[in-house]
Amino acid sequence: MELGASGSWARPRDRPGNTAAERQEPRTGAEAGGPGPGASRAPLFLRCLYLVGFLDLFGVSMVVPLLSLHVKSLGASPTVAGIAGSSYGILQLFSSTLVGCWSDVIGRRLSLLVCILCSALGYLILGASTNMFLFVLARVSVGIFKHTLSISRAMLSDLVPEKERPLVIGQLNTASSVGFILGPVVGGYLSELDGGFCLTCFICFSVFILNAGLVWLFPWSEVSVHSTESSLRLGENHAPLGKTDCAVQEASLGPGSVEGEKARGPWAEGVAALRGLKSLVFSEMWDVFLVRLLMAVAVMLYYSNFVLALEERFGVRPKVTGYLISYSSAVGVLAGLVLGPVLRLYRHNSPRLLLHSSALTFLLLLLYSTAPTLGAAVVPSMLLSFSTALGRTCITDLQLAAGGAQARGTLIGVGQSVTAVGRVMAPLLSGVAQEFSPCGPPSLGAALALVAVLIMLLNKPRYDGDGSGRLKRE
Repeated sequence: MELGASGSWARPRDRPGNTAAERQEPRTGAEAGGPGPGASRAPLFLRCLYLVGFLDLFGVSMVVPLLSLHVKSLGASPTVAGIAGSSYGILQLFSSTLVGCWSDVIGRRLSLLVCILCSALGYLILGASTNMFLFVLARVSVGIFKHTLSISRAMLSDLVPEKERPLVIGQLNTASSVGFILGPVVGGYLSELDGGFCLTCFICFSVFILNAGLVWLFPWSEVSVHSTESSLRLGENHAPLGKTDCAVQEASLGPGSVEGEKARGPWAEGVAALRGLKSLVFSEMWDVFLVRLLMAVAVMLYYSNFVLALEERFGVRPKVTGYLISYSSAVGVLAGLVLGPVLRLYRHNSPRLLLHSSALTFLLLLLYSTAPTLGAAVVPSMLLSFSTALGRTCITDLQLAAGGAQARGTLIGVGQSVTAVGRVMAPLLSGVAQEFSPCGPPSLGAALALVAVLIMLLNKPRYDGDGSGRLKRE
């Protein structure tokens, strides 16, 4: 991978550890960006992953809007409620990278099943919580293991060619967004029944169990065959998808290194992967993750007081605000549907698309913050879901392109940890900014988005002009 000494906004060319002979071999399949052997078999598996993403956010979005009401019913003070609410983000901060690395070592199937089942247990405990101890215990379980979408994105990156990766990740985000449209409606209806919160959590638990069964019934054998053929032909150590892929890794490493890899054990491999990732993240990819953090905090600041700000600024009732949130999610789904044409328009140049979508996000946050009427605030609010959906897909693709194929789960986990930092920072910054004005949080978000755009502009001269997103040779 050729990133240069000062930046990382690039797609990988030569990965570390490749010999000169390996670099001279013609690339095929997913490595070359063309259709690999899994291209004809993957659609069924991809559709199953999209369904997993849909069910995941459908279940979560039924419960999350009701958490503040449930904490209040338990008699917790606002300070205690805030600390309990931030526990999820703090746990995600530490668990995302570890779970991503874990999925690289033991395989996507087992890690995905464990995460779904442990998250289901967390929501079951949440529904039965009658005190703050059980509530925090439930959030701890979910905070550690709620990484279904992260592992699914890593799995998608294992299956598809590099040029198709932003498209399929965008489609996964679209399927998930559909779940986020329907979930709050169902949860809001159930919450009005007797014992509504408990019933909602139990239905969420059932959805997660259904998701685990779906993962168990995936056509893993076809994917394993594809992974074996690709690894043997490309001479790369692809992240394992199932238990049978241990043999795939051994075959791809060559006969002289199999015994050494077996002796190291899975935990030693995980530690080695984290050590190898350290220099990549902190020296070569720092700007990618900084942009991700800034944009995540900017968008979270916007959402942090959305309901309250509309009520204080324009007198909008929460029920109407709920409809606006659903409409915004629908626009996010539209972004996933048009992602393919947009990528073709940009010639699959993810860095340029990320720059433009981030600039659009900054402009929309600024317009929303200064809107004098409700109509003027609704328009940028609707379009924000479009720009942020494009940005999320592009930043994920940049991480995977810079990191290569050998630690995809770990890289996505690091990205989720960065987002978790934003989840911890955003409520604190929002509380301070809201002391000055209801427009304070989105205004601060616009300022952070502008900083992210400036960072990307400073890195722009290092690109080639062919739309490949690679750095220029110095």
